[in-house]
Amino acid sequence: MQIIRPATFKADESWGAMDTANMNGVSTRLHWTDQPYHWHVNDGNEVLIVVDGVVDMHYKHNGKTEVARLTSGDIFYTSSATEHVACPAGEARIVVVENQGSE
Repeated sequence: MQIIRPATFKADESWGAMDTANMNGVSTRLHWTDQPYHWHVNDGNEVLIVVDGVVDMHYKHNGKTEVARLTSGDIFYTSSATEHVACPAGEARIVVVENQGSE
């Protein structure tokens, strides 16, 4: 058993993570960041949950870049075909659920 308090988690660098669970090849990680990630496409589906802070999620849909502002409690789901990048507005703590080893 483990209790995690995201508000107190801070990594040594942006997008540093705490592994929280791995279930049959699907990892759940708590990330801390204050910098954008990079444009990427996952090798499987991904769920991103903002637990603290604000994140502007940029994603490409029908050849056009769109932005969704995510705040605490919001969930972003993407299929493996969607190119996207998470851009925090200040510090953010984010739970990411994806295939183990995915980018």
